[in-house]
Amino acid sequence: MNDVNGAGIPTPDKSDDDFWAAFSDLVEPPWSEPSQDDAFTMDERVLDAVRALAERISTRLLAYRAAGKEPDPVLMASPDVQLAMLRAVYEAKLSVDRLAESAATVAGRSGANYAQLGAAWGGIKRQSARVKWPHAVVRKSSAESIPLHYAGGTAVVHHDPDADAWWYAATGADQREGESQPVHGTYAEAIAGATEFLLAHALPEEHPPV
Repeated sequence: MNDVNGAGIPTPDKSDDDFWAAFSDLVEPPWSEPSQDDAFTMDERVLDAVRALAERISTRLLAYRAAGKEPDPVLMASPDVQLAMLRAVYEAKLSVDRLAESAATVAGRSGANYAQLGAAWGGIKRQSARVKWPHAVVRKSSAESIPLHYAGGTAVVHHDPDADAWWYAATGADQREGESQPVHGTYAEAIAGATEFLLAHALPEEHPPV
């Protein structure tokens, strides 16, 4: 994927008439390749998150805190604390899988195809992307109601044939419910509204990073 600087890409505000048309028009290329510095920064942030979890679940470190002692940093190298680190890394992997499924679902149901999802996921083949996220890309006929799971909540996007418009019903992670009127001219506009609602009602640990 070639590096891009954003030149020539429209940047309308949400209040502009052409915002939703620009929103639905998939930008190519969608991203620039991360640099080595980007990769190292990601490693550091993942390590920080994993280490913080390991420190909370390590039996040895918990024993020190229960005794009113601050664990010496060298204890991080002990075999049992490293096993707690490994367990924390596994939890990080599960978090990555959940985030990947959410991103693939929103991208796929907003217009991306399996070839594009596979390219974003390290260049896997279209068929492999379909196997990995079988429900990410769906056919959107006017008779279908399409479910979406995101940010710990759920939504269903419907088409109203009488109004010839799309609407959504959603329940956020905080159990707040919301329903739009059938005013969205396109499926992409309705799913964007549903996603915005789910993000607004996500629990802190469910909120995807920006």
